[in-house]
Amino acid sequence: MTFFVLSVVMVCWEQLDNSVVSHMKSYSYRYLVNSYDFLNKSFTISRQDADSLSGYHYLINHEHKCAGRDVLLLLFVKTSPENMERRRSIRSTWGNENYIRQELGANVRVVFALGVHQDPQRRESTQQALLEENQRFHDLVQQDFADTFHNLTVKLLLQFRWAHDYCGHAHFVMSADDDIFVHMPNLVRYLREMYRRGVRDFWVGRVHRGAPPVRHKDSKYYVPYEMYRWSSYPDYTAGAGYVVSGDVASKIYQVSLTFNSTLYIDDVFMGICANAIGVSPQEHVFFSGEGKAPYHPCIYGKMITSHGHVNDIHDLWKVATSLEVQKISGGLLGRLYCTVVRVALLCKPYYVDTYPCKSAFL
Repeated sequence: MTFFVLSVVMVCWEQLDNSVVSHMKSYSYRYLVNSYDFLNKSFTISRQDADSLSGYHYLINHEHKCAGRDVLLLLFVKTSPENMERRRSIRSTWGNENYIRQELGANVRVVFALGVHQDPQRRESTQQALLEENQRFHDLVQQDFADTFHNLTVKLLLQFRWAHDYCGHAHFVMSADDDIFVHMPNLVRYLREMYRRGVRDFWVGRVHRGAPPVRHKDSKYYVPYEMYRWSSYPDYTAGAGYVVSGDVASKIYQVSLTFNSTLYIDDVFMGICANAIGVSPQEHVFFSGEGKAPYHPCIYGKMITSHGHVNDIHDLWKVATSLEVQKISGGLLGRLYCTVVRVALLCKPYYVDTYPCKSAFL
């Protein structure tokens, strides 16, 4: 029996290590030791070396996009050169600056951040299409790095560098994927309240605490020991969508000037930078992280972000911002009804990467 058990453990060890052991090590470090002071020294490099890692030139830029305006939110959409249809959908729904200004009375600047096409044979034709797209919409910011998964941290640095150089007066800065849905009326309302409170050191989204590095080589999130040798990441928000205050954006830019950016998991790199400046992420239950929120009016009334939307953006925008949402959830009976609905949709006996169960009662 002992031999049989040992044989099974040996055969299944890699999967067991990835799914159980690594998380036990990570949580033990996060909640028992709870110190990441080593990160500052480990990731600090000379300014010259840092410039060599992130010194990419602008191919498309809009230096005056924020000039002369009181900007509530600078919203970066991380996109790939070939995702023109996604950008078109965002411009006509939640990322429409004219709608936000006229209907919500807020000044939000939307910028699409990208590199060059990763396939050299398609690069020239795609670049020509991007230039034509930019000539029409004036909202692309591009640097001359290959737009690949392993350059996501480079794209993160592009966002904070551009925010510092050209929109340093923005009250808030948001980073979002191009397959995310943002309920802009709810977001604007929330950020206005935060601005009224005068928040500082503000970083909000779906928080990952005590997450372990992925050591399985078949995963696209694989991080070798040579790149990050510790058992736990510092706390960070899911890269699908998060918001920081303007002072945090400035501090992140400054610390990134002397940090090693070869760690290509961009949201983790963001967590390392934030740890260095003493900023901790705050959980907001209606930022969905990597999950897609359920389709229901009782969800839309509180929704901030939902991830994994491409073909349904227009339909979701129409129903989520409809006046019917307020009618359904309004009044005592409406609130009770929506609480019951949210419990049924969100409080599952199994793990669902969307809004947590506690959000049903808010």
